[in-house]
Amino acid sequence: MISARTRAASVVGVAAMLALAACSSGQSEAGAGQVKKATGKISIAYLQKQGDQQYFVDEADGAKAKAAQLGIDLKVINLGNDANKAVSEVNSAIAQKANGLIVVPPDPAVGPQIAQAAKDAKIALLTSDDQICTNGPDPAKCSKGDLVPRVGFSGEQMGKEVGKRAAEEFKKSGWKAEDTRIISAWKQDVPVCTDRVKAAKQAFAADAGASVKSIDVATDNTPTGAQDKVAATVTGKRDVKHWILWGCNDENVQGGLTALENSGVSHKNVISVGLGAYLACKDWSADKSSGMRAALFINGRDVGALSVQKMYDRLKNGTQFPAEAFAPTKMVDASDWRNSGLKCS
Repeated sequence: MISARTRAASVVGVAAMLALAACSSGQSEAGAGQVKKATGKISIAYLQKQGDQQYFVDEADGAKAKAAQLGIDLKVINLGNDANKAVSEVNSAIAQKANGLIVVPPDPAVGPQIAQAAKDAKIALLTSDDQICTNGPDPAKCSKGDLVPRVGFSGEQMGKEVGKRAAEEFKKSGWKAEDTRIISAWKQDVPVCTDRVKAAKQAFAADAGASVKSIDVATDNTPTGAQDKVAATVTGKRDVKHWILWGCNDENVQGGLTALENSGVSHKNVISVGLGAYLACKDWSADKSSGMRAALFINGRDVGALSVQKMYDRLKNGTQFPAEAFAPTKMVDASDWRNSGLKCS
């Protein structure tokens, strides 16, 4: 398994700033250096981790639609979870004379290498969704002025909404705290994921009216990874009658639900709140009985489209990126998701 230090030695990234419900610090761009102004047709590389996940598929679709509208040559690349591939693809994009890079980094530890490579090549740099730092592997320990501009969502805001809804469902259930457990599932070296889970815990504790013990489960943010880890966590805990489940994304929650179901836990004894809604809606659309009580809808299409727009503005007009901008979110459930704008594939 590649260590964080090894992965850190390997990637270059970029992401775009979203202007829906925008929030900007007004700071100058971290690690930007001099950026070559584009003349002629603009070329952008959009490098995504886990590009086969539905959220990132939607994000890529939004980016492609905006690029076609603006006459941009856009190349979308799926990095999976491979930091080494990120390095090679970034180097390839630079060699092919891309004007700008938008990156969802597989590992935040690659931040310094990403920022330096873009700076050396005089290429505009944005990060999408996840945060990276120009001078250290851990964005959580980075000063605000050294964070690369980012487009996406507020992890704290999202987590609060998830925790509040879970607390609401818990109070309606009539369950006892002593025979209930919370599972928080997420990739623990991704700061935006940690922000979401931490905020969910705090909001639940404030609103639930009871103290429910919590179990942290480290995953790779995929359904199968979450399923395996949650299954191992649940084994031997037959004294727990009721489970509350949340995580960094829908993949963690869906995988956790499958693990609970396979272990014999009835959906009636599970309260889960997804984050993304693109997997949650599949149970709802099939009218399947499920512990997925609700999910926070985040629209990847908006992030992809506005990332490309902001990159275009930077390269064509010299408009500086804001330090950070957030897209709006909406809590949905089986009763109202069809009217939310969520497209369930």
